[in-house]
Amino acid sequence: MSGTMRKKHLLAGLAAAGVLGVGIAAPTVAFAADGGTPTPSASASGSDERQRQRADRHAEFAAALAEELGVSTDKVAAALEKVREEQKPADRPERGDRGDSADRQAALKERLAQAVEDGKLTREQADAITAAAEAGVFPGPGGRGGHGGPAGE
Repeated sequence: MSGTMRKKHLLAGLAAAGVLGVGIAAPTVAFAADGGTPTPSASASGSDERQRQRADRHAEFAAALAEELGVSTDKVAAALEKVREEQKPADRPERGDRGDSADRQAALKERLAQAVEDGKLTREQADAITAAAEAGVFPGPGGRGGHGGPAGE
């Protein structure tokens, strides 16, 4: 009888391992078939969606405030926009107006040269970082995706 129980436990263990294997493999295969990386257009549409949602929230807020104050929504929306403009720091650049890519890459090269001089990086490491930045590997300004890039604007 103990041989039968061992056989059942072995079969149950193998079945559980099979189910676990399929559970891990299926999403991996699906992810690989999907391409695994978002396209810039998909990222940009996500950004557009966020901007639309933000505009919708602002409009809802303006409508609720207008109702509470007993004035027109247009008047409240105009007042909110005026206050936003007045509160915006003068030295902060507009999104999309952060200087061109050449200026950012020149600044990066200066920082990397200083890091090499300080012994924090080797020349080879700095060159590799520069090449990656020029290829658009890094997210953010000058790269693809991330905060400040096409997806983050």
